[in-house]
Amino acid sequence: MSFPPVRAVGRGAGWYRGDCHVHSVHSDGELTPEELVVRARGARLDFIATTEHNSGAAAGVWGHLPTDDFLVLLGEEVTTKTGHWLALGLNPGEVVDWNHQAWDGLVDKCLDQVHRAGGLCVAAHPHAPYPSGDFLFPLLGFDVVEVWNGLWTSDRPWNADNEAALAAWGRSLAADLHTGSWQPAMGNSDTHLEGQIGSPHTVVFAEELSAEAVLAGMRAGRSWIAESADVDVSFTAHADGRVAGVGERLATRDGQVEVHAAVRGVSAGTVSFHTDRGKVHRASLLGDGAAQWDTTAGDSAFVRIEVRHPNGHVAALTNPIILK
Repeated sequence: MSFPPVRAVGRGAGWYRGDCHVHSVHSDGELTPEELVVRARGARLDFIATTEHNSGAAAGVWGHLPTDDFLVLLGEEVTTKTGHWLALGLNPGEVVDWNHQAWDGLVDKCLDQVHRAGGLCVAAHPHAPYPSGDFLFPLLGFDVVEVWNGLWTSDRPWNADNEAALAAWGRSLAADLHTGSWQPAMGNSDTHLEGQIGSPHTVVFAEELSAEAVLAGMRAGRSWIAESADVDVSFTAHADGRVAGVGERLATRDGQVEVHAAVRGVSAGTVSFHTDRGKVHRASLLGDGAAQWDTTAGDSAFVRIEVRHPNGHVAALTNPIILK
């Protein structure tokens, strides 16, 4: 098969784990596509995306690698002089031009190309510490922000650049949700070397394990980010007998909301609750644990959580639940 199939068997509607920023020997990575798929499955991922620098997936390179229950999405890392971005969900053989900059107005044409293919445009590692890595394009027109990138990390996939990206994204949420123009967060490994894939990765709710459904879940913010598949998070808001999960809206009659978080796979640390008023609650975790925080729709336009290790490194974080 020249190109990967767009659908895998999967488990129907459910949560799927994937790494959407991966490089092979066909750009500047050290692993072959075959090795990447083996390691992705070993990391308990359900899908990956090919994102070679300024080139699409070549015919015959990835098409024979997916299995019945593993999906390979076609993409590209568009590597410009004023920032990098991911074009996810490209058509077979499609390439996005990289020769544009933040001030020349040409990026809009490229974003439109990806959107016409049904794809997703992701602002990649917006605070990367190297020339051209800092993201200078306006976020308008992009669908998602990569707030957690694993490339420049060692023992755990977190550093100051990710902290800056998360803080900037968190500060913008209130205004962006109000205008309806918010960009969900995602996390990827930016794999170039052995041992990086899946650390971190994005966990997305999709109606099926297909390119269209996975991208739709990411676009809607029905997703959260984990440092590894050992970490699992359940995050819900409850009001008037109704329940909403990550990326969903919860309407209430009297405004009273109970927010529940359950975390597995983090031996110790904290879970913190964040709204448009900043960090509003923090609870300790000792092994698998749960926390509850109560609010009202009048006090909180949204709520999201961060799970951190005792050293402050993030183990998981979610997109918001929106309260009406």
